[in-house]
Amino acid sequence: MPFADRLLRFLTQFPLPPALPEGVEAVSPYQQPGPRELLTQFARLYYRGEQPRVALLGINPGRLGNGRTGVAFTDPATLSDWGIPNELPRRREPSSEFVQQVILALGGPAAFYERFFLGSLYPLVLLKDGRNYNFYDSPAVTDALWPGIRASLQQQVTEVGLARQAVVCLGRRNAQYLQRLNEELQLFNQIHVLDHPRFLMQYKRRNLAENVARYVEVLMECERMG
Repeated sequence: MPFADRLLRFLTQFPLPPALPEGVEAVSPYQQPGPRELLTQFARLYYRGEQPRVALLGINPGRLGNGRTGVAFTDPATLSDWGIPNELPRRREPSSEFVQQVILALGGPAAFYERFFLGSLYPLVLLKDGRNYNFYDSPAVTDALWPGIRASLQQQVTEVGLARQAVVCLGRRNAQYLQRLNEELQLFNQIHVLDHPRFLMQYKRRNLAENVARYVEVLMECERMG
């Protein structure tokens, strides 16, 4: 089964959790017609073939990028640039802007997605009072979601087909949880930790070229390990 079909099955069937504490809500963009259709178009175009991909895994998706497009770290403007027309608002999402530069530096979307996969430890959007929320922002929420986070990572590796020689963790706090999961599940040989794109765009934007080059260096190293 092609990587695209395995990914679509995983994301569209991933269950919502039971009610979460502290007023946090989980939303699946992949069960909404608009994002699901855009994701399907994207996957069929870029995730062809059956080969495993080296994963870049963030925390959980946000409402303005992935929440609208169905595609990780991809806002509506970038999705259009990658050949998927859409009528969504063109508000840019900083993480998407950074990742777009990394993808261009690695030869563009066709070359990038043939080798790499962009995703999250937990694939559902989390909101509190209508604003983005991270699964680690509250110990109670982390504990409530932990079985789902664990299942998500296990499925992405064994069912979707992530490369096991190395994984790239986006965000240093996120890395604490990925390392814990990897100790439990023994999924990846190595974990490479990079600063999250949002952090880099917010606090180190003046060093954009240097930060993009660092991403490219690490991703190429992960490929050589395969």
